[in-house]
Amino acid sequence: MADTTVSKVSDTPRTSVGRDGVLNVAARLFREQGYGAVSLRKIAEAAGIKASSIYYHFGSKDEIVAAVLDAGIEAVHESMRQAIAVLPTDTGAEAALRAAIGAHLRALLEVSDYSSANVRIFGQVPQSVRDANLPTRRAYEAEWDALLSRLQKNGALQRDVDIRRLRLMLIGALNATLEWFDPDRGSAEALSRTYADVFLNGILER
Repeated sequence: MADTTVSKVSDTPRTSVGRDGVLNVAARLFREQGYGAVSLRKIAEAAGIKASSIYYHFGSKDEIVAAVLDAGIEAVHESMRQAIAVLPTDTGAEAALRAAIGAHLRALLEVSDYSSANVRIFGQVPQSVRDANLPTRRAYEAEWDALLSRLQKNGALQRDVDIRRLRLMLIGALNATLEWFDPDRGSAEALSRTYADVFLNGILER
């Protein structure tokens, strides 16, 4: 995990902030302000270094953006992978899906500036940067597809459910919480339970 401590440093090219420190600052700024509003100079100022020092680690703003996007997906992916891996082999479909949903939301809302930044700026970055991020994104989508397909094969999901569309709907709804979730009015854990209830049980009385 990247060191989240960013300190004031001298103006020498080899700064104590380091590559991870630059990325930590950039992820926070991208999460808060979006892609277009964040420049290399703004990242450097927030990190307490000169803009020229950033070029020791990165050749351009888009190199930083690409690294932030990859790290954001990887943070959510690892959170979900670990949540599923610790479940007993006989865990039912509902518990498995609740664990996956909870892991995604925790990584998105509580754990990592990188995961939040990824969701916020992915649609704003140049196409070349998005294309470079696709392998990492596809790997996470495949994790969900594998889980949902396994549950469908075991008879827990309806046979006529389209796995890809279900995954798109589920992840899209979870990611959208960044636009309105207020941690002062409830926890990510409580939100996770609400989302899982709706997805698994529906909203209409039977």
